[in-house]
Amino acid sequence: MEQFFKKYQILTAVIGLIMVVLSSLLFSLRVDLTADKRFTLSPSTIDLLKEVDSTISIQIFLTGDLPADYKKLSIAVKDVLDEMNVYASNQLKIEFIKPGADIADETTRNKLYDSLAAMGVAFEKTAIESDNTEKTTSQLIIPSALISYRANQPPIAIDLRSSKKIFKQYNVINDEPQEDVEATRNAAEALLENKFIVAIDKLTRKAVPVIAYAVGNGEPVDLSVNDLGESLRNDYRLVIVDLKKSYPNASLIQTLMIVKPTQPFTEEDLLKIDQYIMNGGNVIWFIDKLYAELDSLKRTAGQYTAFDRGLGLDELLFKYGVRINPDLLQDLNCSKIPLVVGKNPDGSIRMQRMPWPYYPFLTARTPNPISQNIDRVLPIFPSSIDTVMAKGITKTILLATDTNSRRITSPAIVTLNSVEKEEDLYSFNKSFIPVAILLEGKFNSLFTNRIPLSVIDSVQRFTGKRFLTSTIKPGKQIVVSDADIVTNAISNTNGPLPMGMLPLENYRFANREFVLNSIDYLSSDKQLFESRNKTVVLRLLDKQKVKEQKLTWQLINVLTPGVLILLVGLVFQWRRKEKYTI
Repeated sequence: MEQFFKKYQILTAVIGLIMVVLSSLLFSLRVDLTADKRFTLSPSTIDLLKEVDSTISIQIFLTGDLPADYKKLSIAVKDVLDEMNVYASNQLKIEFIKPGADIADETTRNKLYDSLAAMGVAFEKTAIESDNTEKTTSQLIIPSALISYRANQPPIAIDLRSSKKIFKQYNVINDEPQEDVEATRNAAEALLENKFIVAIDKLTRKAVPVIAYAVGNGEPVDLSVNDLGESLRNDYRLVIVDLKKSYPNASLIQTLMIVKPTQPFTEEDLLKIDQYIMNGGNVIWFIDKLYAELDSLKRTAGQYTAFDRGLGLDELLFKYGVRINPDLLQDLNCSKIPLVVGKNPDGSIRMQRMPWPYYPFLTARTPNPISQNIDRVLPIFPSSIDTVMAKGITKTILLATDTNSRRITSPAIVTLNSVEKEEDLYSFNKSFIPVAILLEGKFNSLFTNRIPLSVIDSVQRFTGKRFLTSTIKPGKQIVVSDADIVTNAISNTNGPLPMGMLPLENYRFANREFVLNSIDYLSSDKQLFESRNKTVVLRLLDKQKVKEQKLTWQLINVLTPGVLILLVGLVFQWRRKEKYTI
């Protein structure tokens, strides 16, 4: 046998190689050796990909000659999609293309860009500085992907960038925050799986969830909720439910939105909401406990008292596990608003953007499936939320203030100069005060043993369903103690602004992302939000050392392979001479 293998060793090696290749085709072994499991897909993603039964076209526009940070993001996109394609049985048709690259006519190219922008494709102009010269050039980058499924369905555009901007360390009182671009791009990598699988789910789902906007208690129906309506109508069926005229039907409506009510809720209103929840409906609450508006401050002498709106929701929310407190939150890590600080020599008014503690920045302080990996959220005059005992209810804090917060209890005085002295800074000694909380579990009815039998009978006659004292299945609610997170400002020149954008400030906070993530979570039974909690650890090189030792490491990388080959050859020749020399 040994002589046979020696005689036919080349043939044996060829046969062995063929067997290895055939085995690799029949059996797939993929091992993720990274510490943060960046190439491992979540179980819910894998389950959905296995259900894909026809071709899904994915066009990636982030390609070509890119800056280093975007090049790294483009490579990460390819890695994620290649991994997803394995579980989708190669049903994902992936293309990296540069739109308009083959169009010489600028007018035609701009028309193409306009049509892509109308679909939601993002464009970005980036200034690139040359390493050898001081010149700066402008480059158009398209950090987006377009996913198409069937000819009769509009494609879905994905912004590959992260809405979460990560800033370098700075003094919240004196310094302007500076973005850490590399860390921000790294955060974008962590969200790629979730962005693609959510888009695929929306394209392949059999039914479109129904979202109801409740009215009847002074909720806004004007341009202040324009961005909310525009953002929801593409992915959901948006309907309006008047609580004064009908009961919301949980078998038809996945999520009920209650946005900035200004008029008290009656017992009948509360009963309708309560029974909707008991029958399996989900609710998202955006509540302003106190009346506090910037317009009121402008109409007064720079000071007024914020008062309780008296909405009558306290008992109902308390039963479900939360309490919105009658106070206002402030934080030193906050947005700025333009204020009159004096006059110029010519007599004109001098404006300056000043920190406004009533507009604190909110972020996720604990891992959660909704606000994890998104940018800061901007509230306007938020209140604090406390959790209370509610059997069987799990509570998750979604948004909270920073580390320099304080509460102004009712009657809360709203004033332009709430921080005048150095001593006032010492009162900002609270941290991570909750503003948005997720409630999950089996809720109990507020009206158990509380309403007469005649009312119960009338409910059954009107709805065709029996009165329930607890939910028929585990439900979900999100309570937010600031309604202006979901509303938008209106500019006199530009009309309705996006959620999370202030007039005269060229920055959009992640209010829209938070609202849409919340609606997605409440309206879907799939666990696709598992992938939102993925983190990719950023391991950076020391830029100064890289610059100083660049030539050394280049020589090492170029010369080392050749030297090793030469040494191996010399050793091989030496051993050969030793073996065969007589």
